[in-house]
Amino acid sequence: MHIIGPDALVFGVDDVAACSQYLTDYGLMPVGVSAAGGRFEALDGTAIVIARQDDAALPPPLPTRTMLRKTIYGVADTATLDAIAAELGKDREVRRLADGSLEASDDLGFVLGFQVTVRRPFTLPAEAVNAPGAPAQRAPNVVAVDEQAVIQPRTLSHVVYFVPDTARAEAFYVERLGFRCTDRLGGAGPFLQPAGTLDHHTLFLIQTPPFMQGVEHFTFHLGGPTELMLAGTRFVKQGYQSFWGPGRHKMGSNWFWYFNSPLGCHVEYDADMDLHDTTWTARDVPMSADASQLFLFQQRDKWAPAGGPPPGVPGGPPGKPVDKPAESIG
Repeated sequence: MHIIGPDALVFGVDDVAACSQYLTDYGLMPVGVSAAGGRFEALDGTAIVIARQDDAALPPPLPTRTMLRKTIYGVADTATLDAIAAELGKDREVRRLADGSLEASDDLGFVLGFQVTVRRPFTLPAEAVNAPGAPAQRAPNVVAVDEQAVIQPRTLSHVVYFVPDTARAEAFYVERLGFRCTDRLGGAGPFLQPAGTLDHHTLFLIQTPPFMQGVEHFTFHLGGPTELMLAGTRFVKQGYQSFWGPGRHKMGSNWFWYFNSPLGCHVEYDADMDLHDTTWTARDVPMSADASQLFLFQQRDKWAPAGGPPPGVPGGPPGKPVDKPAESIG
């Protein structure tokens, strides 16, 4: 099945105004937003959609407190929609909505949508790196740093679920929808990739008790690690609380920086994820902090070499970390 990845995540939220401001400050473009909610898009049209929790148009919530109501996957064509309808229709209700999309639930109760993808093409250079021994990617006199750079999320990268039964959840996505496991963190869960993308994963499942079932985080791809560091720094300066990062994951190799949010989950910036085709052999490693991240930074006050040691060094001012790193998120 030619499923590309998540086109949109739909949330029923407590505070539409706070969530709208958060998603706008994160860098998404408001589309049709009002006091009742609306859509917040990346450059390719993938999006976060919010509405009031009591909006009758939303699918019913899970028994837990998660605000995620629906994950909408983009597919290549109507033939894929028909194949999904036929497969899932064998043992559950599949609803055809007025817009032509499908709606059904997975084996653990998450509501899923499927639509011919809304992703639109765009052209935007990636971050360029000059390195000795390789052809220059930036011409002479082209500087890499632009403090005023406009940074916009490019595409919805992935979503992470807390689930009470990773084996059952994985079997559904692999056996029924054609996903495959690209890597596995033992004690946490699998990274899953649908057939229509080379991204390391668009879904990660983490084993948790039933009362925690829901979304742990979602993220959008940025253009490179410098964009991630600058976007995250701006976010901190706007008063948003860093949860974990910045750093770089081992599984997927993506740079990351996670923040708390009013959507009842963490929200991540990510950049530079590995691509894998069907020749890749999945790794299986025990979950640990060392397996989760290659390295992790802690933001401190800026320092310039103008007089005295930097923060945290003997003889210098005390360090000022902003967050405590977590150990179990992918």
